[in-house]
Amino acid sequence: MSWVALYAQLGGVNKHSTSLGKIWLSVLFLFRITILVLAAESVWGDEQAGFTCNTQQPGCKNVCYDHFFPVSHIRLWCLQLIFVSTPALLVAMHVAYRKSGDKRHIIATASRSGGDDKTRQVDLETLKRRRLPITGPLWWTYTCSLFFRLIFEAGFMYALYFVYDGFQMPRLVKCEQWPCPNKVDCFISRPTEKTIFTIFMVVSSSVCMVLNVAELAYLIAKALMRCSARMSKKNRAYAHPVNMTLDKSLLQNKKNEILLSSVSDSSSNKTV
Repeated sequence: MSWVALYAQLGGVNKHSTSLGKIWLSVLFLFRITILVLAAESVWGDEQAGFTCNTQQPGCKNVCYDHFFPVSHIRLWCLQLIFVSTPALLVAMHVAYRKSGDKRHIIATASRSGGDDKTRQVDLETLKRRRLPITGPLWWTYTCSLFFRLIFEAGFMYALYFVYDGFQMPRLVKCEQWPCPNKVDCFISRPTEKTIFTIFMVVSSSVCMVLNVAELAYLIAKALMRCSARMSKKNRAYAHPVNMTLDKSLLQNKKNEILLSSVSDSSSNKTV
């Protein structure tokens, strides 16, 4: 697995994300992927070799290890990071699709207007560096990616807790699986160190979940503010013609009053 390639892909999404999204990506790579690659893999490297049981029965050690550790912590965390990063790649695909459409429009406009290649290259470079606003369809893609991130994070944390019966690594487990002759004691290597790394990864995952919730709330609040601004603008647009009509009616009433008063004055003068 090439984590550098994954970082390169997510770095393109980072340019179009919010400040909370940039913090999430930093936490993901600095406190989760880096720790997983540099430290955690070496801690769990002797996982099965350091698992010892007080019996010489053939196959008993392997069966007990498979019973208590059906999935390795390292592989489970790798799957978690892949699933959590996948929704961000959907945002990258959406941005690439939008930019490809804008690129075709720029090329077609330049060919129709007969512009030079230098101007077209400048427009294409500007398009490549431009940050797309998170509005419209991109808003829906971004919020859906956050929603799926939260589901994957919560699902893998529950799976880790359910499979290993908690986040603490026991020092001693008792196994009664066949072909063990009786209840045997099995010992786990470096349980304290593994517990520390497990808690650290769980805390990092929780921080990422909090950042995702905060970013989702921020995007929803921004969308509601835009909707309220559009509604108030429409209300002002509807109220303006009504006010103009009222003003015209008042002016016409005043004119009618003036005409009536002048007619009444002239009739009174004729009577005299």
